[in-house]
Amino acid sequence: MVPSTMRIDTSRTVVYTLLACMVAVVLLLSANSESNQALLVEMYDWPVYGGAPENIHYSPLAQINRTNVKQLEMAWSFDSGESGGLQTSPIIVDGVLYGITPTQKVFALDAAQGKLLWKFDSGIKGTQPDRGLAYWSSDKDKRILVGVMNFVYALDAATGKPIPAFGRDGRIDLRDGLGRSPELQSVALTSPASVYKDLIIVGGRLPETLPAPPGDIRAYDVRSGQLRWSFHTIPHPGEFGHETWPKDAWKHSGGANNWTGMAVDVKRGIVYVPTGSAAFDFYGADRLGDNLFADSLIALNAETGQRIWHFQAVRHDLWDRDFPSPPTLVTVKHDGKVVDAVAQTTKQGYVYLFDRTTGTPLFPIEYRKYLPSTVRGEIAAAEQPLPTAPSPFARQVLTEDMLTNRTPEAHQWALEHFRKFRNQGQFVPFSIGQDVVVFPGFDGGAEWGGSAFDPETAILYVNANDIAWTGALAENTGAEPSGRGLYLSQCSVCHQDNMAGSPPQFPSLVGVADRVSRAEITDVIRHGKGRMPGFPNLEEDQLSALVQYLTTGENKELPASEPAPPQMKYRFTGYHKFLDPEGYPAIAPPWGTLNAINLNTGEYAWKIPLGEYPELAASGMKNTGTENYGGPIVTAGGILFIGATNYDKKFRAFDKSTGELLWETMLPLAGNATPATYAVKGRQYVVIAAGGGKDPKSLSGGVYRAFALPNKSQQ
Repeated sequence: MVPSTMRIDTSRTVVYTLLACMVAVVLLLSANSESNQALLVEMYDWPVYGGAPENIHYSPLAQINRTNVKQLEMAWSFDSGESGGLQTSPIIVDGVLYGITPTQKVFALDAAQGKLLWKFDSGIKGTQPDRGLAYWSSDKDKRILVGVMNFVYALDAATGKPIPAFGRDGRIDLRDGLGRSPELQSVALTSPASVYKDLIIVGGRLPETLPAPPGDIRAYDVRSGQLRWSFHTIPHPGEFGHETWPKDAWKHSGGANNWTGMAVDVKRGIVYVPTGSAAFDFYGADRLGDNLFADSLIALNAETGQRIWHFQAVRHDLWDRDFPSPPTLVTVKHDGKVVDAVAQTTKQGYVYLFDRTTGTPLFPIEYRKYLPSTVRGEIAAAEQPLPTAPSPFARQVLTEDMLTNRTPEAHQWALEHFRKFRNQGQFVPFSIGQDVVVFPGFDGGAEWGGSAFDPETAILYVNANDIAWTGALAENTGAEPSGRGLYLSQCSVCHQDNMAGSPPQFPSLVGVADRVSRAEITDVIRHGKGRMPGFPNLEEDQLSALVQYLTTGENKELPASEPAPPQMKYRFTGYHKFLDPEGYPAIAPPWGTLNAINLNTGEYAWKIPLGEYPELAASGMKNTGTENYGGPIVTAGGILFIGATNYDKKFRAFDKSTGELLWETMLPLAGNATPATYAVKGRQYVVIAAGGGKDPKSLSGGVYRAFALPNKSQQ
């Protein structure tokens, strides 16, 4: 017998997947009545980033379904009043929505009306992306755990006030405990902590140039903030994997960090941790070897931090080809058996699928030979692994017949430039003076939004970018202790030698003094902004010389005794997106896709372009797909919801079985974030953060917008 109301207790995460499937079955077996479905689920939370510890982006709610989704209307809108963009997926607990503003203020809203309940301002202006929050409760003790730059705060969920007993005055500093001077480290918690029992488990975003701190995975006591365990992703002497680095690399190398978030198997007590590349990203003569545990998926005992198994997807990474999203814990049918597995997407456009307990791949992985490096001092790995199935969801090799035909002029331009590139597919080491094609580009393939999994069908949904970038190396000629030398060693990797950048991801610094003050430039260098990490290691004289060079071009020399940041023999000349002269991708569409992959078989259920450029669509060039950031969610109502697209500002609902577009609406700003869905007082809502910031022609902001069926549909 089904109760008239069903309340999902957020503390019962152990049985989440089973309960979700049970609720879905009940809803599907019920008489196709929306009013009955509303009664069945009076309240339903979205209490964890990704919906649940397993990070499957799934909800058993079905009040909004294929037959009525076209009736969706705006239920409420909340404007933070700030600019800067949003990547946050909110959480919803007990009818309260918790979110983050562009400057990393934390707030709570009445989830049914969007009315502000409280707001917490740490006094620190957040300048990094902040993709979500975590929630923990025990009896009456209910806490919001949230990153604000390098700090993790524990806030009272009812009031938003810091809990004094946690850390020091309600916060812990992630720069502490890394074995290096805390004040010189740059760490930011851009993805939310994972919660297991009374532990919060964190990674952090780090610089991609040297110096950079190590990417230790750390677990803290949720009540006291005390460190409980730490896993060294750059192994110390005597630890597994130490031999894959030079002997003393653990003292000075950096990176190999978890910047994108994790997933937790609460029943087994395992946390699954994908890691990033080691610093410096594109030249690794100082870190010869395979470099465990960079670019790895690591299964750790969540209680102790002990390694259970690992898989390294890129050996001695020279391309920043790290895992870009949290893994998704799934259950599939494989070789006639039901298998609990972990799915991990990649920037290259592949999905790896492993047995959750043993790490055994469910689809074969081939180790293929690739080209050696031609750069002095560099030794590229001879082999790299790629799965044989599913087939990649992004194109892998760029050819002349794949260049843009948007106009004859654009095609000719693309052809002339393409023939100058070195282009031999995946894992081609960068060379001196000639750009190498990186396809799909540095931003994927898959990105940080993550994938959604439907336990009813075993289909994985992943959105992807599908455009080309290029990159090359240049020799650093001497230490050059000057403003220009600092720029070349620390800044040119993103902004190019000529300061032109690659907008919008890497803005141009040409004429920067005409747009912002010296004080603002200094603050950004110190603390970072957007994708840019901070550089707290720079001395005052170095910082002054760098700002002088940026604003005037004057190359102020520094005293020879001034300690300079580590400088590699070669530097990256900058991220170059392969765009035509009018700013559109110089390859043929699709430029962004949405993919549905059956993990039981490895076959695609469907694949469609995702997004479009409004001006191209108006001229008849529709459904091109665009770059997209932020992931999908899927529901028992047969709907896949996604925003993500950079330029058209649309929020869309697709039929999860076919990919048919069922509904769309225009947001005030691009929804570069993963949505969430929940129920309050018998009404289902879907909410998304709309902040924009990735289209240089559009404004940025911080708006949360929720949609629901008209109230009459509940009667």
